[in-house]
Amino acid sequence: MTKNLFGTDGVRGQANTYPMTAELALRLGAAAGRYFRRDGAKDHRVIIGKDTRLSGYMFENALTAGFASTGMNVFLLGPVPTPAVGMLTTSMRADVGVMISASHNPHQDNGIKFFGPDGFKLSDGAEIEIERLVHEGVTPVQAENIGRAKRIDDGRFRYNERVKSTLAAGQSLSGLKVVIDCANGAAYKTAPEVLWELGAEVIAVGVSPDGFNINDKCGSTHTQLAAETVVAHGADVGICLDGDADRVMIIDEKGRVADGDQIMALFASRWAASGRLRGNALVATVMSNLGLERYLVKQGIGLERTAVGDRYVVERMRAGGFNLGGEQSGHIVMTDYSTTGDGLLAGLHFLAAMVETQKPASELAQSFQAVPQLLENVRYSDGQDPLNDAAVKAAVGDAEKMLVGNGRLLIRKSGTEPLIRVMAESEDQDTLNTAVGQIVAAVKAVTAKP
Repeated sequence: MTKNLFGTDGVRGQANTYPMTAELALRLGAAAGRYFRRDGAKDHRVIIGKDTRLSGYMFENALTAGFASTGMNVFLLGPVPTPAVGMLTTSMRADVGVMISASHNPHQDNGIKFFGPDGFKLSDGAEIEIERLVHEGVTPVQAENIGRAKRIDDGRFRYNERVKSTLAAGQSLSGLKVVIDCANGAAYKTAPEVLWELGAEVIAVGVSPDGFNINDKCGSTHTQLAAETVVAHGADVGICLDGDADRVMIIDEKGRVADGDQIMALFASRWAASGRLRGNALVATVMSNLGLERYLVKQGIGLERTAVGDRYVVERMRAGGFNLGGEQSGHIVMTDYSTTGDGLLAGLHFLAAMVETQKPASELAQSFQAVPQLLENVRYSDGQDPLNDAAVKAAVGDAEKMLVGNGRLLIRKSGTEPLIRVMAESEDQDTLNTAVGQIVAAVKAVTAKP
């Protein structure tokens, strides 16, 4: 059986449109509840967190009903970062954790992500089995065994303390002026609290969620607001999170953006120098820049590449015993501290590096010269498969010939949105523009057909 509901990061789509309907959320909760119930255990637990989207209320209630119908006791965390769910799933001895979020997507989208009892995202095999249960139906428990639901008020504070504890004892951020952009999302309370408690002067933006403005012209995918705020206030650094705070971008004091590749380069070199980098390698995806790979080679550090998706990065890290990985998009995974990407955690460790080295963000955030990279997205409609069109295949073939010995090409469907992603790298900007442009034009021609 193949996966139809689950993409690269849970189930995702537009709210109130299949598969993101209240009905399916209830069935997913019931299926996951049945899948994760421990035989012989008397207390079956699930924790549920969410971001700030309006539709989060609907999905929270639907999932609660589904889980309770299978005998699971439900603990509702309210708005918390995705990594908080991974952490609290283990610390609260839950059978399963759920995060309701569509991450960096606009407010009308939402998603459901599952974490196993070990705090890690599910394997493909587990997702396939849950899908099977969704389609086959789950027999509810008897009336006297229905689960209970309650709200947990201290989940955010537990996470705050855990994140702070990853820094060296006595570490202070005093003297740093930090802009934090929370994308009007799940970390709108958590991130400013943690930074202030560690001694930083905090300038917070994107901290007024209204159910509709999550990721709207702010956050890790729209860094202009934070960059302008850093420059306007003379801040030392900016930290941009996405809607569920599992991604981060760093803004230096000049307003320049450092992506996940630059952050990973800094951490990998520092960890390798101190003997902390297990396996002497970094795990990243096929999207990471060729410049990162060249930089690591010069440092004597290996690079393990995976498919796109932070859970594939984590799977490779766990299989190979590595402790640092991530994505260019800003997922930074440090398994010494967390089970998934954690934007706030990565931001704190970047600030700690500034304090320890007494170097400005601009010096730490530009470890290597990136090879020119161009990424364009083309939206397609349900039922279309542009990559199988003969004209698109021909355009891809021509582009590959252009880039032989002078770059690389990567074309894939997004696992979270109906997009074709066309990415190429080349030292020659004209070749880069031509290669990507002709593929995008061919894909658009196909998507424009009725």
